[in-house]
Amino acid sequence: MSAAEEQPVADDRLPEPVEASLAKSDPFRLRGEPPSVMRLSRKTLAIAGALAGTAIGGALLWALQPADKKAPENLYVAEGTNKPDTVTGAPADYGAIPKLGPPLPGDLGRPILSAQQEGQLPPVPPPPGQARAPDPALDARDRAREERESANASRLFLAGGAASRGPALDAEIEPSAAGQGNPTDSAPTAGRRSFMAAGDRAEESTAPIRAASSPYLLQAGSVIPAAMVTGIQSDLPGQVIAQVTENVYDSPTGRILLIPQGARLIGEYDSEVAAGQNRVLLGWDRLLFADGRSVSLERLPGADARGMAGLSDRTDNHWGHMIRAALVTSLLGAGAEIGSGDDDRLVRALRRGPQDGVSEVGQRLVDRQLRIPPTLTVRPGFPLRVLVTRDLILEPADGVGR
Repeated sequence: MSAAEEQPVADDRLPEPVEASLAKSDPFRLRGEPPSVMRLSRKTLAIAGALAGTAIGGALLWALQPADKKAPENLYVAEGTNKPDTVTGAPADYGAIPKLGPPLPGDLGRPILSAQQEGQLPPVPPPPGQARAPDPALDARDRAREERESANASRLFLAGGAASRGPALDAEIEPSAAGQGNPTDSAPTAGRRSFMAAGDRAEESTAPIRAASSPYLLQAGSVIPAAMVTGIQSDLPGQVIAQVTENVYDSPTGRILLIPQGARLIGEYDSEVAAGQNRVLLGWDRLLFADGRSVSLERLPGADARGMAGLSDRTDNHWGHMIRAALVTSLLGAGAEIGSGDDDRLVRALRRGPQDGVSEVGQRLVDRQLRIPPTLTVRPGFPLRVLVTRDLILEPADGVGR
């Protein structure tokens, strides 16, 4: 038997427990069960994270606090009040006030008073003319008379003050009371009335009933239709031109042509515009015919197609300028307030000056924009009516009638 045959053959079989476990498991499995892993709880991790974040936030807040906290101080602190010499030099109470005695004769009064206060001289008796026995009734009458005189002279009560007031005081008060009203309130109204009252107006008829003085009469109450030839912009005063758009006939018969279509009207508009106004006031002065004739209208009022005084087309209230001024004022105020912290008094005092100046500039800017009146614009071609307020005696237009 050879040596190779004599060597024992190794046993490749697994131990019996392992073979038993493999026999019990799934025969198609390629590997065994992996080892289990221990997992942490999510609640535990969330609580730990919240605690750590709270601790870190508290540490940051504590670290960012100033070393010493001081309450803000006033910019101006009155450390002491200055009192006048009359107050500081006066006695502290009524007990320290020197008591006056009877009058002393001549220039020796002061030395005698000093000697009496030092106890060197006896009290000086009053002069013989002033020495009298006290009379309670006389003293009561004197006190009553003094009280009446003081009450009459007093102005504490309205009746007494009014009784004692003289004519000079009344003359001083009346102008001030009369000037309490705002003169600018009635200025636009007075200006418009004076604008419409410009020129002399002569009435055709002074008697209650009177026959027409001419058959070619255009009576008061008639309307002359026209349209604007030029435009109006109320920023500056100026003249306006309109053209008659329809034939105008006489008032008695309505058959005689007095104002033909195409006649020109010359007028003027009022450029004084108040806040909130949206109509332009205008008046007509002359009527020009095509053949060169003309007639004075003496400021006849103009109205729109509905008969309302003045013309209303476009109104510019300058809201854009006002909004820009308000924005600039807000930016200036915000810039002035930025950085106003708890600095010392010197820094705050230096900052207060520019802040006040910037605020005042912004307020003046807004006030200036508010004082700008609106701009009224009437475009060329706008229809209008001329209201005849007095009788007009005209001539027929080339003898043309209807």
